[in-house]
Amino acid sequence: MPVAVEILSSPSEQDHADLAKIYADAPDWLLAPYASAAELIQQGLADERLVVGRFNDRLLGAALVARLDEGWRLSHLCVRQVTRQRGVGRRLVEETARLAREAGTTLRLAAPAGHLESQALAARLHLPLDSL
Repeated sequence: MPVAVEILSSPSEQDHADLAKIYADAPDWLLAPYASAAELIQQGLADERLVVGRFNDRLLGAALVARLDEGWRLSHLCVRQVTRQRGVGRRLVEETARLAREAGTTLRLAAPAGHLESQALAARLHLPLDSL
């Protein structure tokens, strides 16, 4: 599945609808510290921090990327339920890591302490993991 990864800066109405679907599937722990999926999306778009995976003009996954002095930090990674286990999340992380390297820095994943799925993803991709 050729998923194009981009920092979303000018979302269409369809992009907004797709983002809502992506984060509607998200567990509550993934949204913290945001009160809702809508708040997470709004803040990510306002700060141009939302990195998305697109296939056939539809968004399948998204995450927040913080460009910090000590490196980039990827958090709030979520893929639509119907698209999970097809490599979309991995593609998002790998391409964001490549963009970070191009910018002369590194990428770190961020997830709640003890979250086994995030630990496994970080280990498979050889990326450091920060606790939220």
